[in-house]
Amino acid sequence: MSKTPTKNQLDTLLKYYESGDYNKTKQFALSLTENFPNHDYVWKILSIILKKTGKISESLTAIEKIVKIKPQDALAHYNLGNTYRELAKFSKAEESYKKAISIKSNFFEAYYNLGIVLKNNSKLKDAEKCYKQTIRLKPDFAEAYNNLGTVLENLGKLNESEINYGKALALKPNFAEAHNNLGTNLEQQGKLNDAQKCFEKAILINPGFANAHRQLSLIKKFDKYDDHFNLIQKLYLDKNISDQNLCHINFSLAKIHEDLENYEKAFKHFAEGNQIQKKIIKYNIDKDVQLFDQIKSNFKKIKKNTNKIQLNKNDITPIFIIGMPRSGTTLVEQIISSHSKVTGLGELPFVSKFGFSIVRDLSKYSKDTISKFRDNYLEKLRRQANGNLIICDKMPQNFLYIDLIVASFPEAKILHVKRNPAAVCWANYKQWFRSKDLGYSYSINDIVEYHRLYEELMQFWKTLFKDRIYETDYEVLTTNHEVEIKKLITYLELNWEEGCLSPEKNKRSVSTASNIQIRNKIFKGSSEKWKKYKPFLNGVLDNLDK
Repeated sequence: MSKTPTKNQLDTLLKYYESGDYNKTKQFALSLTENFPNHDYVWKILSIILKKTGKISESLTAIEKIVKIKPQDALAHYNLGNTYRELAKFSKAEESYKKAISIKSNFFEAYYNLGIVLKNNSKLKDAEKCYKQTIRLKPDFAEAYNNLGTVLENLGKLNESEINYGKALALKPNFAEAHNNLGTNLEQQGKLNDAQKCFEKAILINPGFANAHRQLSLIKKFDKYDDHFNLIQKLYLDKNISDQNLCHINFSLAKIHEDLENYEKAFKHFAEGNQIQKKIIKYNIDKDVQLFDQIKSNFKKIKKNTNKIQLNKNDITPIFIIGMPRSGTTLVEQIISSHSKVTGLGELPFVSKFGFSIVRDLSKYSKDTISKFRDNYLEKLRRQANGNLIICDKMPQNFLYIDLIVASFPEAKILHVKRNPAAVCWANYKQWFRSKDLGYSYSINDIVEYHRLYEELMQFWKTLFKDRIYETDYEVLTTNHEVEIKKLITYLELNWEEGCLSPEKNKRSVSTASNIQIRNKIFKGSSEKWKKYKPFLNGVLDNLDK
């Protein structure tokens, strides 16, 4: 028997494929693989057909076979990487792309897709290098500039990010995604008018761009005559819209109806958007209940393995600003970082990432690992400190890991921001969050339960570390801000600077959900806004109104 199919057999296979009869193509390809198991072309056609018919896992087997037949085929490894990426097997995809590049060093597509999986694996520095190499190999690749922009934005390099979005748009002026990304970037920099123009441009190019609609709605104040309202309403009624896009559209409509003071309709869309998002991320609060319990039970071992750390007067001093999301932590950071001796770095992931790894496997925790974590963390801060020795790390949910913070940074200041529970729960519910770690926010009942867990844990920490935690009340801060801000600055052992009273003048970039509000002067009364929705909440938040 011949080891390869005849020309007639291959022509027949190609004829079936080109005719669009995928079932006949698949069956014929399968028969050929049985008779000619080492013929890569047949496996290639089979893999393509399986992908086109949505059988990604089955296509993986076919592509793996091709790689075994032709181990030095860069394209085969590249296609394998693409398939792994579609299956969300990012580590394996990374390996395959790297293999493709090792065979073909100028394979810019492999560098580009490697950048995508590295970003998904939170390897942002490596992703940055990949996109830059992609651009060196193909300088007219608009998508590479756009993706590089997003990575740089995540690294806090907003100016450099803005430049790369601009390069993407210079190459591809009708690149809706790049216009949207540039809008997000400018919003973080406080350039709200320019951001609005970017979102509007993205929507003009792609009227169905749901995420751009949602972001625009947050910046813009709507009236009933706004044409944009009609466009969003049309998208809402589109039966073919995806769940994720419908979620964005619901949050857009909720904000519009809130602007129009149609609170019942606003609530309807908040509820629908949240319900969709909860289904998408498949959140179950039982996992958070277990997490909180595990954190408490880990405390004794962490305390037992704490080192006596020798402090250096030239070391960075971290300020950890903690609390529930939407509790006023961004405002507090904005106030503190208005001081000339302080740099605000926003929401840094390092403590929570290390803390969660310990929760999952306490055996990782030792005096040695805590020392390494401390050194690495302080070095990361030092690189972004702008010459200051006092740095704000405003990751609200670092409240989960206060024992770790105390053990690692005896010199650190810990600021706990409290807010009226009903107000903070509602603020979480009406906010679409990018992070999947805030899954509780998509159900009002889950939010109330999560807030209970948070309060219990904070009471646990306060019992243990009462002298280490400074508490500031958001309502008191916004009502009597001069007195409270001066108290805060005194606690931080800083000399008084008048600039701290005007945080709205602070031009630092802010990437949190509060990046629009903090551009305004401190105002009181925001914690009362949830009461507009009281008639529709069935009393869920009434007992929390303190």
